[in-house]
Amino acid sequence: MKFAYRFSNLLGAVYRQGNLSFSKDGNAVISPVGNRISVFDLKNNTSETLPISTVKNITCVGLSPDGNIAIVVDEDGAAVLVSLITRAILHHFHFHKPVSSIRFSPDGRKFVVTKENVALMYHAPGKQREFNAFVLDKSYYGPYDETTCIDWTDDSKCFVVGSKDMSTWVFGAERWANLIYYSLGGHKDVIVGCFFEKDSLDLYTVSQDGTLCVWESDTELDGLVLTKKQDKPKPPKEGEEEEDDDDEEEDRVEGQEGEVIRGKAEARKDKGETKNVRFRQMSKHFFNKEGDFNNLTAVTYHKQTHILVTGFASGIFHLHELPEFNLIHSLSISDQRIASVSINSSGDWIGFGCSGMGQLLVWEWQSESYVFKQQGHFNNMSSLAYSPDGQYIATGGDDGKVKVWNTNSGLCFVTFTEHTSSVTKVTFTSSGFVIVSASLDGTVRAFDLHRYRNFRTFTSPRPAQFSSLAVDVSGELVSAGAQDSFEIFLWSMQTGRLLEVLGGHEGPVSCLCFSPVHSILASVSWDRTVRLWDMLDSWQVKETLPLTSDGLAVTYRPDGRELAVATLNGDVSFWNPQTATQTGSVSGRHDLETGRKETDKITAKQSAKGKSFTSLCYSADGESVLAGGQSKFVCIYNVKEQMLMKKFEISCNLSFDAMEEFLDRRKMTEFGSLALVDEGAGDGEGVNISLPGVRKGDMSSRHFKPEIRVTSLRFSPTGRSWAATTTEGLLVYSLDGSLVFDPYDLDMDVTPASIRKQLRLQEWAPAIVLAFRLNEKALKQEVLEKVPHEQIPVVCSSLPEIYVEKLLGFVAASLEKSGHLQFYMTWAQSLLMLHGQKLKNRSGAILPTLQALQKSIQRHFDNLSKLCDFNMYNIRYAVALSKQRGVKRTAEEEEEEEEDEDEEMSEKMSVASIEEAELML
Repeated sequence: MKFAYRFSNLLGAVYRQGNLSFSKDGNAVISPVGNRISVFDLKNNTSETLPISTVKNITCVGLSPDGNIAIVVDEDGAAVLVSLITRAILHHFHFHKPVSSIRFSPDGRKFVVTKENVALMYHAPGKQREFNAFVLDKSYYGPYDETTCIDWTDDSKCFVVGSKDMSTWVFGAERWANLIYYSLGGHKDVIVGCFFEKDSLDLYTVSQDGTLCVWESDTELDGLVLTKKQDKPKPPKEGEEEEDDDDEEEDRVEGQEGEVIRGKAEARKDKGETKNVRFRQMSKHFFNKEGDFNNLTAVTYHKQTHILVTGFASGIFHLHELPEFNLIHSLSISDQRIASVSINSSGDWIGFGCSGMGQLLVWEWQSESYVFKQQGHFNNMSSLAYSPDGQYIATGGDDGKVKVWNTNSGLCFVTFTEHTSSVTKVTFTSSGFVIVSASLDGTVRAFDLHRYRNFRTFTSPRPAQFSSLAVDVSGELVSAGAQDSFEIFLWSMQTGRLLEVLGGHEGPVSCLCFSPVHSILASVSWDRTVRLWDMLDSWQVKETLPLTSDGLAVTYRPDGRELAVATLNGDVSFWNPQTATQTGSVSGRHDLETGRKETDKITAKQSAKGKSFTSLCYSADGESVLAGGQSKFVCIYNVKEQMLMKKFEISCNLSFDAMEEFLDRRKMTEFGSLALVDEGAGDGEGVNISLPGVRKGDMSSRHFKPEIRVTSLRFSPTGRSWAATTTEGLLVYSLDGSLVFDPYDLDMDVTPASIRKQLRLQEWAPAIVLAFRLNEKALKQEVLEKVPHEQIPVVCSSLPEIYVEKLLGFVAASLEKSGHLQFYMTWAQSLLMLHGQKLKNRSGAILPTLQALQKSIQRHFDNLSKLCDFNMYNIRYAVALSKQRGVKRTAEEEEEEEEDEDEEMSEKMSVASIEEAELML
């Protein structure tokens, strides 16, 4: 159970390539990220990565109309059928060629796939049980070049396909007598999008040069007539459509607008019985062009609201109302090419994906505001750090940015961009509200998570590139190691002043780590030594530990009584820092299992001799160590037994380099590997081979396969998850909750029936003990929630000591997701108050449990405080409104009284004037 970790979420990347899709209700965005699928819930502001992966990067996703299943296709044409309800793969299929687009029919009975110059129509899976979920219905030929886009009519009778040969083809999904296929021209560039009007055969086609053509059909959808059975020819072989059987029966007709229109010959139908469908170009519109490179790259159309959304290579998007082509809105959202555009079912939210920067945006066009805005590191991530309560993860990347992610929602909530070069290390202080980062730009910066600002900047007397960083337990001392001057710099967090420069290493300082208990700094260097510096004794070297090879990483155990060091020869050695003696070592070179790069001249076995672990981290209980490096594997070693416990494969994506041990023999020629041939990527994306010696990324316009590697590893302080920064992104692995049966002290009498019998007898403490011995989550929750609220302190006081820690851990896990907030808080308070002293004696062992409890309480506190603040403002507003209305009422009453007095005065005046007149008479 201890090592039953499984992949739970992918952070650090929100979009790579492929098409975006909205869920059926329009409240979630489905985004392809590498070879995985992430779902972003826009209502609850959370993200989830599905536990599925393809062999290579995903290029297109087709979503069924009911939103229950999706077809995911990768770069090679390998497809998987995924259930979005169970999050499981239902079927594997291979199209054998790259697929450009995939689209389900509105009735959900069929779907069309475009590959090369063919459109393939399949029966949609899921309607009935079948052995083969992908049954080919028809193949449609017509375009001379690759097909690019698809759209269906609302009644699923016809579909339209756009092509790179600048033509658009309308095909009948059934064997219609008056519409088998129809070709439309009128464009001078690649067709990017083609769309039917609502409940009509009228068409809109959009090309890459920014041209929109509006086509009108002379036939309604109800006017399509099925071919009579006696007129049906024999079915063609291999599902080919009948129009390809005989090319001599086709005739070409020049249309009024100059386009070539292909129609089926009248010989196959009774003359005069049905009239062929004809299209006419009604109008042609042009988008604003701001240069040769401002190509139209993505387009989508919402049929209910008649809104056309277009994205351009310059990062600008336009909203137009059709068919009048009225410009509603125009905005620049990025300086990179917009790769994908999607609009939700209600037409309110528009999703944009920019593959160059890894951006995902959701824009509400009516209020002109962002609903969702996320961007990952567009270059490699180099470092990560958990906050002390495990609620946040900070990451640093080669793009010079420091991002902070919420582990509950999986989203980034703040980005710091002050660094001007790659960020090499990030860490939290013990308070959890300050992030410190080191960079190759020669600065170490401290960021405040209260005000989201850079409040300290530490620099060295001479320019130095900092490659390592550590902050002591108090948060007062900040140390950074330089990779060019071999020195360690110490600053004060309070004053920002440089306190000392520690010299002594004869090579670059590769890693620093403060002891979690004492004021001792451990530094490891390429000079094959680990030095322990005493911060209280004039920063003198306390001990020097000799290594057998160059040191790459060093880390302390959480209790500070052991030190783990990774060296260049692939070994991990363990040291006692008090006695400066080595207590053990693990040889991990064979566990790395490195692969062979496509451009390597030597085998993987030979190149493995130069590979090693570059990142180390102890688990929260200190019993195991996590190691990762220049490989696709992360290893967990047991420190006491000095053996490999489990090995995690972080990726199976063959779009990365060095994934396989042997090269594909089909790519080998007499002149060497085909990967060494610079063919060029085309479409203006540069060339395919990276520059010699490039390891971390190539700033030139090049398109190459990145090498898979693990740059940083960290265990969560709660002990329930660990995270790794890799080429793929920030991967989070959590304890597998499906392994529910892990009994403790099991006996023949420990059964669910005996536990429920104790509950009926109201023997609460024995029932809890039996439930924890059986160790089933549902049963433990049932027993705990049946204990009366007033009996909780009594039950806690009578529990055996060994079950107190288990109960506290269960309460911490339940409190995170349960709605019974006060009930579980009472359990936690009673356990800590009654057993506090005994728990304090074992503080090292129960620290992860307490941190998990703190994380749960903090999360509820944040949610409730926001709700209470909102309610307070509402109450204040209501009170102010009532007072204002009261003032208005009193003012109205005063006005009425004054009016009454004026009337009385006027009556008196009139009476007096009458009396005066009578007297005068």
